[in-house]
This record gives sequence, structure tokens and C-alpha cells, in this order.
Amino acid sequence: MEFPQLSLSYSSYSARNNPWLLITGGRAPATSWLTQLRGFDRCWAADHGIDTCQQANLVPDVLLGDGDSASPQSWDWAKNLGVSLKEYPVAKDFTDTQLALKLMIEAGAPAIIVTGAFGGRFDHAYSTMFSCASLDIPCALIDESEALIYAKPDQSITLAFATIPKAISLLPFTESCSGVTINNVRWPLTDATLTQQFPQAVSNELLTGQTDLSICVKTGKLGVYYYWEAP
Repeated sequence: MEFPQLSLSYSSYSARNNPWLLITGGRAPATSWLTQLRGFDRCWAADHGIDTCQQANLVPDVLLGDGDSASPQSWDWAKNLGVSLKEYPVAKDFTDTQLALKLMIEAGAPAIIVTGAFGGRFDHAYSTMFSCASLDIPCALIDESEALIYAKPDQSITLAFATIPKAISLLPFTESCSGVTINNVRWPLTDATLTQQFPQAVSNELLTGQTDLSICVKTGKLGVYYYWEAP
């Protein structure tokens, strides 16, 4: 996967097709960042995400949601452009983002990039993060300020940074993660065990002069979080 501030590759994953992009309704990514994003084959918008699409003049392939947070002007903009519309009632068992992830998987998405996932309501962000963690395909939550990716059991991830993050944190999305190794950072780990009960691997830093790092985990689902200071 390629992003304006980093690129990443997975040891146990290769896809012939590019990831799909999902723009959802949390804090909107900067338009300047979104317009630099390349290498996705399809774009979906979940509800308020259509406002971000209109601002960036990015016409999605699909608009999904209940319309409770999107502006009527953006909703009509998408309709007038012939965007495929999947409308749902406000009273339902899933968030718009969860529905979008489910339908994207069913439609054959090889990997998913989610932007607009941070900020906004904590409960929605929490739901999105754990829903993405449960996917069997690679998924990255990212904007210009924050990113969250996942390493699954017996997987390593290699990253190259064009912009050095201010902080790197390892967050277990299962009860524990074992065999965790990370290099080229101020506080490296080798074959460590991290737990949800006491997540202590927070706010690490790349070593001075380093732009690459690798992370691996033997058991559990590990979230790898990055933070960049706002420009």
C-alpha cells in the first residue's frame, strides 16, 4: 500500500489488484492529502464521507448510508452524478461504516483503505477500529495525522516513511499478542508479549536517521499506530 507519508508491505499477502478506498464520517482528511492519495481501484463513501468527497471533487463509485449526517447538498451532488446509492434506515444494527466494510468484502475488495476514521465520536471510532481488525484482508485507517494498520498471526510488515512520525505505538486488538518484534526504534522489542490489560508499548520513536522499520507478531492481532504532528 502506498500513501503520501509512507508505504507498507505485508509478508504473507500479495494482491494483483489495488485496494479499495472507504471515506467515512469521522474527522475529514485534509483535501490536499486526499488528492495526493493514489493506487486505489474503487471508492466508497459512507454517509458523511460524501461531504469529504464533494469537497475534494472525488466522485465515489458507491454511496452508502442513512443520510443522517451527510449534508443534503452533497447527497444530491452524488445522486446527480449517477453514483450508485445504497440507502438504509437510521434504526439498524450496524454503523454505516460497518455496513460498507461488509459489502466491500462481499464485492471482492482485495484490501481496504479507510479515511475519515479518526476524530468525531469515540464510540464510532472504536467500532471502526475493531471492525477493521476483524477483517481477513489488509486494512489501513489513515489520514494526514494518524494511521492504524494491523499485523495478523505469523505476519511481518515492512514500512518506509517519507515523513517521519512523531510516535509509533503497538496496540493489541486481541487479549494478548506474543512474539512481537520491532526494530529501528528507540525502544526495540524482540519476541515480546503485549496485552490489552496493560498496553505499555506506546509512543515509541524511530531512531535518528532511520526511515524504515519492520514489525512482526506470532500470535494475536496487533494494531500498529502512527501519529504525525499537524502541519
